[in-house]
Amino acid sequence: MTAAAPVISGGESTWVAGARVAAEPRVFAEFGDFVAASLPGLLRYGHALTGNPHDAADLVQTVLEKIGSRWSYVQQKTGDPLAYVRRSMANAHVSRWRRTRRENLVADLPDTSLCAPDDPFEHEPLWQALRNLPPRQRAVVVLRYYEGLSEAEIAEALGVSQGTVKSQASKAIASLRTKLKHGEGSEAG
Repeated sequence: MTAAAPVISGGESTWVAGARVAAEPRVFAEFGDFVAASLPGLLRYGHALTGNPHDAADLVQTVLEKIGSRWSYVQQKTGDPLAYVRRSMANAHVSRWRRTRRENLVADLPDTSLCAPDDPFEHEPLWQALRNLPPRQRAVVVLRYYEGLSEAEIAEALGVSQGTVKSQASKAIASLRTKLKHGEGSEAG
């Protein structure tokens, strides 16, 4: 005979006996209500994707602007607007990364700010290793270990198969292990 486990509500999911169970997506009549309820989580997700709180805010704002104009469609045609927004953020981040990763040669050096605030995680080894992952691997790691989504939920959010999620997660974890092991060895020596 087993004891009954308490049910703990946690945002858009439910925890039963230590396991995460997906709950029904919340229905928001107004776009403003959705933004008010989801903004903190979207900013955290964006920060983990971009590695920078300012870029995260820009990413969230860009995606919410696009979705706000199509809110009735998103509400009616997608089963879960939050998953749709997360997928849009991941896609927008990958697209921005692809556009900006090319070198742009310029004649003059750009002006630099002398008073740029430091990111508190700048010198954190795990954060540096996470930042160096390719965008899709970073998105999978963030959704799995930071947001706590299952492989099926990640696959749905990113629009890929579960096998792709598994392979991207495996590659990302192997890369993080290698980078962190190598980083610890270079500091000790």
